[in-house]
Amino acid sequence: MLILLPPSEGKADTGSGKPLDLARLSLPALHPAREQALDALVALCAGDADTAADTLGLSPGLRGEITRNTQLRTAKALPAGSLYTGVLYDNLGLADLPAPAKTRAKRTLLIFSGLWGTLRIDDRVPPYRCAMGVRLPGVGLLSTHWRDAMAQALPEAAGTGLVLDLRSSMYTPAWTPRGDVAARTATVRVLHERNGARTVVSHFNKATKGRLVRDLLLDGANPRTPAELVTALRDLKHTVEELPPARPGRPWQLDIVVTEL
Repeated sequence: MLILLPPSEGKADTGSGKPLDLARLSLPALHPAREQALDALVALCAGDADTAADTLGLSPGLRGEITRNTQLRTAKALPAGSLYTGVLYDNLGLADLPAPAKTRAKRTLLIFSGLWGTLRIDDRVPPYRCAMGVRLPGVGLLSTHWRDAMAQALPEAAGTGLVLDLRSSMYTPAWTPRGDVAARTATVRVLHERNGARTVVSHFNKATKGRLVRDLLLDGANPRTPAELVTALRDLKHTVEELPPARPGRPWQLDIVVTEL
């Protein structure tokens, strides 16, 4: 099973170890695209600060991120599993997973990133600021920049198993599952049911997805198809409604229904 996660805006302030070594990051097929994105971001942030802030969509209170980005090749790095601190990751709770579940997390989780493409949780990178929707000079829109490299790397990472796609909409254009991989892919929507009515949730969408992944890791479940995933989630007491694809070769959609937020 491969679980695709978005990153988070919230990140640790500093690293705690050796600087970045791009060649040691997982999915080496992404290496050339990583080099290009990193060079372009550092050059942008070493130039005019107003241009960098506009390009990265930074508010005045975040202008310090420009200086941070100029130092990405020399700054202390930390594991990606410790870098992201947003709602999804708070509820996933990687730090306090027991050893067997943490081993499964290292094998199954893949975090999408505008700057790095994707990261395993033990890939070491420095704190940075660069979303997938950014257009870097000389590189262009990052979601487009990653497509060719992802088309090679992601099917290899998925192998013959299930893909649980929990990415937010900003990150889905960087890779679209196709063919046999798409048929083994499930996406998740979180719905809040109250007084017989259902609404799509946003903030608690992230919290629910974090708890869902944690439950799967703790349980040791290894579903190989979307149908098996539905069974596994129901066994873990999640309320799940499945929407099989209208045509073969398309992902399934799973609705996770919650009554408490």
